[in-house]
Amino acid sequence: MPAKPEIRYETKEESNARREREFLALTPAQRFLSFLRTFDLPNSMVGPQQPDKGNFIVRKRSDS
Repeated sequence: MPAKPEIRYETKEESNARREREFLALTPAQRFLSFLRTFDLPNSMVGPQQPDKGNFIVRKRSDS
C-alpha cells in the first residue's frame, strides 16, 4: 500500500539528506525494488504534457 502523502517544509538540502537517510536504511533488496519501481511511474508523474498549439518550432541539427 502506498504511503500517505505528506506536506513537508524543508530546504532542498534537508530534503535530499532525509531522502538519502531513508534510502540507506533500506535493505539491498528493498533498494533494488525501489529502483525498479521508478520505471513504473504513471505518465502524470513524469510531467505535464503540453498541448500541441500548432506553433512552428526551429531546432538546431545535431553535429552527427
